[in-house]
Amino acid sequence: MEYEPQFKRLRVYNAFMGLLHLIQAAAVLVLSNDFKLPVTTSFLSFDETIGRLWPVTDVWINVPLGAMVAVFLLLSAAAHFIIASPPVFGWYVRNLKTGINYARWYEYSFSASLMIVLIAMLCGVYDLGALLMAFALTAVMNLCGLVMEVHNQTTQRTNWISYTVGCIAGVAPWVAIAIYFFGSLSQADGGVPTFVYVILPTLFVFFFSFALNMVLQYRKVGPWRDYLFGERVYILLSLIAKSALAWQVFAGTLRPV
Repeated sequence: MEYEPQFKRLRVYNAFMGLLHLIQAAAVLVLSNDFKLPVTTSFLSFDETIGRLWPVTDVWINVPLGAMVAVFLLLSAAAHFIIASPPVFGWYVRNLKTGINYARWYEYSFSASLMIVLIAMLCGVYDLGALLMAFALTAVMNLCGLVMEVHNQTTQRTNWISYTVGCIAGVAPWVAIAIYFFGSLSQADGGVPTFVYVILPTLFVFFFSFALNMVLQYRKVGPWRDYLFGERVYILLSLIAKSALAWQVFAGTLRPV
């Protein structure tokens, strides 16, 4: 099938971005040490010493950070390669022409959610339940982006309800992370690793740059009048955000000693 030049370029762009993600994932896996962080559970148990129920915390699993970083990079690589593949690219183009990209939101709902879990763990959030909720809320935020695009296929004027719901869901994990981050700093012998001071503002800005990109798309500001421009911005933001987190974590904890 023959495609217009702008879609041919977008196909190459996706394939190239997939390759960049794949190379970084391989580099992280090869170069990283075996640094791990715990995921814990806390269940009530009767403490005979104090004569009352008390939460007992156990380590459920120790998660290798190198593997976590590689996974969210590989998810993006896979998404880009699948989009650029012959069986899928026609579907991708048809959707872009109507102002929607299903694949983007499905991939983000996994990769961005894994990223927020990693950031939370670096700030001391180890509880399995809290991490699951952070993952789920970030996934909901991204799926609200999908709902936004689906819903506005049939509206005369842009409806922002799903966008607003998505922003609320997306902010909640960051509030929890901030509580742990500043709570740790308030302890006499507390604190988080120095590199996390850079990760938090950097990734916060990148995460909400995606929301800004959507606003500019729907407001049709300048070059965002062309939906494909916003699509290219999403792809670039994804690469920058994932690369920034990957290599900041690598420099802080994963580089070989």
